[in-house]
Amino acid sequence: MSDYDVIVIGGGPAGLAAATSARGEGKRSVLVIERDQKLGGILNQCIHNGFGLITFNEELTGPEYADRFEMLARDAGVEFLLDTMVLDVSPDRVVTCVSEACGMQRITAGAVVLAMGCRERPRGALNIPGFRPAGVYTAGTAQRLVNIEGLMPGREVVILGSGDIGLIMARRMTLEGAHVACVAELMPYSGGLKRNIVQCLDDFGIPLLLSHTVTRVEGKRRVEAVWIAQVDEKGRPISGTENRYPCDTLLLSVGLLPENELSRAAGVALSRVTRGPVVNESLETSVPGIFACGNVLHVHDLVDYVSQEATAAGAAAGAWADACAQHQAHDEEPGIPVVAEGGVRYTVPQSIDPERMLEKLTIRFRVGGVFEDRRICVYLGDERVISKRRPILVPGEMEDVTLKREDLLARPGLEKIVVTLEEA
Repeated sequence: MSDYDVIVIGGGPAGLAAATSARGEGKRSVLVIERDQKLGGILNQCIHNGFGLITFNEELTGPEYADRFEMLARDAGVEFLLDTMVLDVSPDRVVTCVSEACGMQRITAGAVVLAMGCRERPRGALNIPGFRPAGVYTAGTAQRLVNIEGLMPGREVVILGSGDIGLIMARRMTLEGAHVACVAELMPYSGGLKRNIVQCLDDFGIPLLLSHTVTRVEGKRRVEAVWIAQVDEKGRPISGTENRYPCDTLLLSVGLLPENELSRAAGVALSRVTRGPVVNESLETSVPGIFACGNVLHVHDLVDYVSQEATAAGAAAGAWADACAQHQAHDEEPGIPVVAEGGVRYTVPQSIDPERMLEKLTIRFRVGGVFEDRRICVYLGDERVISKRRPILVPGEMEDVTLKREDLLARPGLEKIVVTLEEA
């Protein structure tokens, strides 16, 4: 018998929503293991508003949104292990963790939900020549310093990368009295939401330099200046376009990576595109009984979508645990592959079994470039069942389509589901 019906790894927004859902009206035992001393994850340092419009029909700050879900989880009777690091998850769902209070523990679960979130790509992943002076931070680190620790990283700032945290920190640093010279973006489009470009850059007169990158960092002890050059279509700096920007701080907002070391150790198959687990319609990974949701699965743009996805994963994990407790056999038949084509970079989930899916299933995806006046189309075999017109599609904003179970069941022998873009 398992120690818990469901163990959720990670106490951020995904973990809290998954745990609340997995609890199932109090009929299952659910444990959340969180390595920090406080629940809420990254939301605790996101003190700006803009959260909760979909979930709660009101605009909340990050800490307020996290607090809502923490209260829901506690009211549901979810148990928590805080300040506890998970070291390993075995394929048979034994979770090994360690903490100062309890030492090392091995806890068994009927089902496991992976909700470890993501981390920022560091400077080491970039090919920026120069020394390694003080003053180079990831945008998330700077956000924590300012919003949690009450410390200013610097006063003259350049930001490389236009991810949402970088855009938000451009505004935050300006409001704290710093001068943000510019935001440089390697790609010809921004990696953040349009609303953040408007509210965080345009409203404060901060330039966004598309198709630009940092080519050199001056300074040995502390950043003194950075050189920024325009790049060609292959991302290579164009000679003669360099400009020097004096600064004492360089913030990096150059991408997020799902934290999948535990997933990999458990034998979970990972997508080369999302770098998160490959999942089916239940958000179950390639290892039976292990589910994934939130930014550890694929990087989201809105936390409300994280909560929706995690709620589905928690419910599926709870159902799996119930079946295990009753010694019911699990259907391990592979589902119908979901294929991304025509500018769609990936889909989540990557396969669907119509027999196992709910009446409606949301497929989320991102596009691989900027597309104007396109239709999002879904084909079941050769038949188009969904066609939605979009004036513009950009990589920074997640898209979705909803499939109906009855449509799939009406087509026995279906070999693939295609999500693609077509001319409007």
